[in-house]
Amino acid sequence: MYYIYEKSSTFIMGKMDQRTGMVRPDHRQYYKTMAAAKAALTRMSKRYRADLLETVNDPVYRFGIAEFAYFHDRIEKSVQKRNMMNGKDYYETVNTPNYMSPSSETFWSM
Repeated sequence: MYYIYEKSSTFIMGKMDQRTGMVRPDHRQYYKTMAAAKAALTRMSKRYRADLLETVNDPVYRFGIAEFAYFHDRIEKSVQKRNMMNGKDYYETVNTPNYMSPSSETFWSM
């Protein structure tokens, strides 16, 4: 499995919205092969260039492709958060969904 991730924040990026051309973070999105991930990145880049005609924020330069295990072991960033119930600080990855984070009310209300 492969991820397309934003290099600066290491958010896993989802599919491109066909109407707006925007790509939003989505921790569930993965690709089975490297070729599929490269094709998706190429589609994002072509849509971006067709709309804006500038290469500064082109997805080819902003996003990277990494294999599942390598991404989680070496690339993915962690952030410090505070546990909502006991007030202790802890670290979690930036791609942890809100409903799985002890720092959110949703986690404790389930």
